[in-house]
Amino acid sequence: MTPARDGEETWSIADLAREFDVTTRTIRFYEDEGLLSPRRRGQTRIYAARDRTRLKLILRGKRLGFSLLEIAEMVGMYDAPPGETGQLELFLKRIAERRALLEQQREDIKVTLAELEASEAAARKRLKELKGGR
Repeated sequence: MTPARDGEETWSIADLAREFDVTTRTIRFYEDEGLLSPRRRGQTRIYAARDRTRLKLILRGKRLGFSLLEIAEMVGMYDAPPGETGQLELFLKRIAERRALLEQQREDIKVTLAELEASEAAARKRLKELKGGR
């Protein structure tokens, strides 16, 4: 982190990569996708607090299983009307949708595990019968 001339804290790409334990390539990818927009000083990228916050939100969204498109939509709402209120409402909606999907997947896994258990038991029983009950 470096204080800029105007007093604003700034970060290099290496600073952010180290802080968030991601590669510089990952950060450049998010920049290419339009999610981050650092200033440039020659070839050097200079990230402001806004970029750092956005990167934090992007990485949190990825950990929660949101697609990059969903993350871009949520992060982009911060700068557009209705601003943070709309962003948070959308975030809560996406959380509910994600939770419902994960709950359904958990139920599907539970059913599949029960079916596997029943199939395994039937196969073991039949194998025992074929071997003459040994």
